[in-house]
Amino acid sequence: MTVAQVNSAASKAGWKVSMTPDDIYKNPMSIAWTFDYLMSHDKVEDLYKRAKQNQWDSDELLPWDTPVDPSKPMINDRSDPYHRMPFFAKLSKSQQETFTAHSTAQLLSQFLHGEQGALMTAACVTHSVPDATAKLYAATQTMDEARHVEVYAKYCDKIAIVYPMSPMLKTLIDATLQSDRYEKVMIGMNMIVEGLALGAFNNMYRTTQCELLKKLTFNVMRDESRHVSFGHAYLGPVIAKLPEDEVEDLAEFAFQAVNILARGQTGGGRGGQVDPGFLSVLDNSNIDPNDFFKGLAEAEAQGVTQELPPGQIHSVKDLMLPALARVGLLTPTVRKKYEEAGIPIFEDPRVLQAMEGGHPIA
Repeated sequence: MTVAQVNSAASKAGWKVSMTPDDIYKNPMSIAWTFDYLMSHDKVEDLYKRAKQNQWDSDELLPWDTPVDPSKPMINDRSDPYHRMPFFAKLSKSQQETFTAHSTAQLLSQFLHGEQGALMTAACVTHSVPDATAKLYAATQTMDEARHVEVYAKYCDKIAIVYPMSPMLKTLIDATLQSDRYEKVMIGMNMIVEGLALGAFNNMYRTTQCELLKKLTFNVMRDESRHVSFGHAYLGPVIAKLPEDEVEDLAEFAFQAVNILARGQTGGGRGGQVDPGFLSVLDNSNIDPNDFFKGLAEAEAQGVTQELPPGQIHSVKDLMLPALARVGLLTPTVRKKYEEAGIPIFEDPRVLQAMEGGHPIA
C-alpha cells in the first residue's frame, strides 16, 4: 500500500493513523568485487544450499483466500501481558477488543517495516562483502526479505491498516544502513534486528489464532533462522582475525544498537520514549493514555509484571546477546557499558541454537 492508500484506508475505517513519505539518504558502504569464484566449503556454503532448497512461493503455499476479520482477536488474549492488568479488566468489552485488534495491527506493521529494512541491508551486504560464497548467500537473503515484505504487505492489506514504523526500529535500522563497514551491517541486521524479529515471530506463531498468519509466520521464521545463522557462520571467523581496536569498534557498534532497544520500546509505557504509534492504538481504542500508563504502574506495584509467558522468547536475552557473545563482541570494555546501562548480559546459546534449527520453540 502506498502512503496515500494507507491514510485513505485508515480514514475510511474511522482510524486515526497517518504515515509520512519515505526517507532518502546516502549510504557510505563500499562495493567489493571478488574474482575468486570458488565456494568456501563451509557452513556459509551449507546455508546457501539450504536457502536454494527452501525458497517458497507465497502465492502457491499460503491460503490467501482465508477470511481475516480484524474485529476478531488474531492472538490469544491469555498470551497478552496487558490482559493481566487490573486496569485492563475494567475496560469495556468493546475497548478491550479494539485494543487487541489495533495493538496486533501495530505489531504486524512493525514486521512489515522491519522486513523492508532487512531487504535493504541484505542488498548492502551482497555488494559489500568481499567473500564470493557470502555474496551468493546474501543474495538469497535479499530474495527472502523481498518475499517477507510481500507477504506482510498482503496480510496487512487484509486487516486494512498499517501503523507507522516505530522510532526505535527506524533508528536501529537507519544506524545499520548508515554504517561504514559490511561487518556492522551484518551485526545490526543478522544479529540485532533479525534476533528481534525471530523472537517476535516465534511468539506470534505460538499465540496467533489465525491459520493464515500462523502458516505465514512459520515460513518466514524458517527463513529468518538461516539469516541469524549467517551472522555467526561468516562473521565469527572474520572477527577472530581482526586487530583488537577494530574488534572494539564493532563491539561498541553492537552495544549502541542493543542500547537503542533498551532505551526505546515497541509497545508502551516501559521506560524510555513512548512510541507515537502505540499512543494511536490507545486513541483508536478510546483509552486515555494517562489512565493506561497509571494502570501499568499500579499493576507493577501489585506484582503483575509484563514478563513473557512460558514458551515465549525474549529477543535480547535469548537471541541477541548470546549471538554477540559467541562471535567475541562482548569484550571487557563493552561489558562495563552494558552494566552501566543496566542491560544484563546473557550468554547461554541454547535457545538461539534451537531457533537456528528453523523450528518454533515448543
